[in-house]
Amino acid sequence: MLKLARYLKHFKLHVSLGPACKLIEAIFELIVPLVMADMIDNGIAKGNEGAVWQGGAKLIFFAVCGLSFTLVCQYMASVASQGVGTMLRRDLFAHVNTLSYKEIDKAGTPALVTRIANDVNQVQTAVAMLIRLVIRAPFLVIGATVMAMTIDLKLSLIFLGSMVAIILIMFPIMKITVKLFKRQQKSLDGISRITRENLSGVRVVRAFARQEHEKQRFEDSAEEYREFALRAGRINALLNPAIFIVVNAAYLLIVYLGGSMVSADGLSQGQVIALVNYMTQISLALVVVANLVTIFTKAAASSARINEVFDMKPSVVGAATMPKTDSSAPAIEFRNVSFSYLDKDGERSLENVSFSLEKGDVLGIIGGTGSGKSTLVNLLSRFYDATEGKVLLYGADVRDYPDGELRRLIGIVPQKTELLSGTLRENMTMGRTDITDERILRALEIAQAKEFTDALENGLDARVLAGGKNFSGGQKQRLAIARAIAKSPDILILDDSSSALDYATDAKLRQALKGLSGMTTVIVSQRANSIRHADKIIVLDDGKVSGIGTHAELLRECDVYREICLTQYTEDELREQEKEG
Repeated sequence: MLKLARYLKHFKLHVSLGPACKLIEAIFELIVPLVMADMIDNGIAKGNEGAVWQGGAKLIFFAVCGLSFTLVCQYMASVASQGVGTMLRRDLFAHVNTLSYKEIDKAGTPALVTRIANDVNQVQTAVAMLIRLVIRAPFLVIGATVMAMTIDLKLSLIFLGSMVAIILIMFPIMKITVKLFKRQQKSLDGISRITRENLSGVRVVRAFARQEHEKQRFEDSAEEYREFALRAGRINALLNPAIFIVVNAAYLLIVYLGGSMVSADGLSQGQVIALVNYMTQISLALVVVANLVTIFTKAAASSARINEVFDMKPSVVGAATMPKTDSSAPAIEFRNVSFSYLDKDGERSLENVSFSLEKGDVLGIIGGTGSGKSTLVNLLSRFYDATEGKVLLYGADVRDYPDGELRRLIGIVPQKTELLSGTLRENMTMGRTDITDERILRALEIAQAKEFTDALENGLDARVLAGGKNFSGGQKQRLAIARAIAKSPDILILDDSSSALDYATDAKLRQALKGLSGMTTVIVSQRANSIRHADKIIVLDDGKVSGIGTHAELLRECDVYREICLTQYTEDELREQEKEG
């Protein structure tokens, strides 16, 4: 938690003034037993009604002052805790957005969501309790003990003994529950993961009638969370009873020994009552301390999980300045590129890939499932860094480009189409802020999306639901293509982004893309027809390049490509295409 204490420096006034107000309120509370003792000894015992009324007025005054200072402290605690929570969420979210795909894959989306939401809430609660109670509770315990010493030194030893006993009880319980709360939060990640999978894949679950199976998965995960919560709760539940056993034993000793001393004229009745009140204050403060132990134990576990995210460093970091480029160099070049998702010695997803593509040309990439097509374009976009070899854009290594410049050069339509909630215009202007409505409409026309966007009631101001749920799969793909085209990138990457389009629309799209002069296009597709007219086609097979050339050349020279084409064309059609070559 100490690492996250840096956020408190933004709330120095609140962190100092809040506990100070609570401290003053605690001082008033410590004076109350003395006033009551005086009311008993000098008022009730002697029949002095004026002393009783005077003492009562003092108690009301202390109560009003204490309430006022408590309200100020409460306000300070609320402002500081909410502020820390807001800043922590903001920084955590910003840091997650700096991480590369590798770190996000390792952490897992559900775990990151839980840490931004649930774990930050635990820290936020701890900050509020820090300001409100961390100073007050120990001060009351120590202050009540000191005040008891001023009344009778021998009886005050009971207070000291009870505190030592309670500390010995609290320490091992806290040590055990910290571990359990960490495991409990990790189990919550599992619940978040299953919930997210089922909400996003609800159609698949129902299509395969897997509702009962998914319910069981969720119940198993929830049961695991419940088990950790119960184990932590059982151990934590020992705190309050153990404290009250110690405190009640102290009560008995105070009343027994104090009563004997009253009989021997060593103490007054009011002083015994004051000692009992101080013991009550200590017991209530220690109960608060016990609850604080629970809160800070959870916060400590959550802080450790949050710091794990902050400690993650992005493996892909952009350069500070723009590299020296060569306009005569190929727009894209791969030099002996190999890549492994795990580590340098892990299984290769790509191995020794080399090719180049001139500016304005069209590159087609085809291959079987798992052949490395998406991996190749992910390296080109620098979502991952090559394990070996170099990826060059205009003669400069992609690792030498600043992130902003690299994103400006490349427009990508990922394999899984994502639209964000908002308006159609907001989705279309994600790439750049200077995109005009005319450019958006032109991009929609090229992407073959204008036919259905023109029919929308509010045009470019039409609402887009989260994930683009109010559009079909083909419509979402066309909108994603239009979004990439609207930013006018130098290099356009279409990663199997026409899979939901019919053949006629796909053909119109390819024809329209030819009109984008100067734009280098990379098309990843399972359809040979989609890349048939590309200037260069790369055939991937199990991460290796099986062939590079035009459609006709590959039909003659690459068996893998011909096998793929035979699943989509007849032998006669392929012979005709070879002749057209």
